[in-house]
Amino acid sequence: MSTEQGSQPETETGQATPPRRRVLLLACVAVVALALDIVSKLIVVSTLTDHAPVRILGGAVYLQLVRNAGAAFSMATGLTWVFALVAIAVAGAVIWFAGRLRSIGWAIGLGLVLAGALGNLVDRLFRAPGPLRGHVIDFISVFGPNAQYFPVFNLADSCITVGGALIVLLSLLGIEYDGTRRGRK
Repeated sequence: MSTEQGSQPETETGQATPPRRRVLLLACVAVVALALDIVSKLIVVSTLTDHAPVRILGGAVYLQLVRNAGAAFSMATGLTWVFALVAIAVAGAVIWFAGRLRSIGWAIGLGLVLAGALGNLVDRLFRAPGPLRGHVIDFISVFGPNAQYFPVFNLADSCITVGGALIVLLSLLGIEYDGTRRGRK
């Protein structure tokens, strides 16, 4: 078993060892972000049901409970089950892909995307009106209440957006999921 400087140690079959630390990082990011999403939704449902929007940060943000049966902008409200299946597919793809990760940035980005997909999936599976039809709990409205200027969203949506943006940025910078840079050997 020989290794080149800077490369991953090889196993007896000649393949690189699994990047356990990156998988662990992805899992930790996903678990923490998912827990924050679930807890925030529990708090919002228990405190903001039947309440007017709460103004914070000088009106830059309003907290209000919105039960969303659709996707972003409440589009496709009759297709909740499709969004649940898409979330399951995204989660499966991220988990399948995790074993190949060697980039810290990609692990963080995919961990956030996984947390966001699972956060909204939990709502679609366990909230009324029923499994695969559950309404997602949204509660953050920016610059005005009632989605006046921007759709109401939740922490899971934020995780998907930030994770996706990080992955796009890494791609634009030429940083591959395996930690290499495009154009370099």
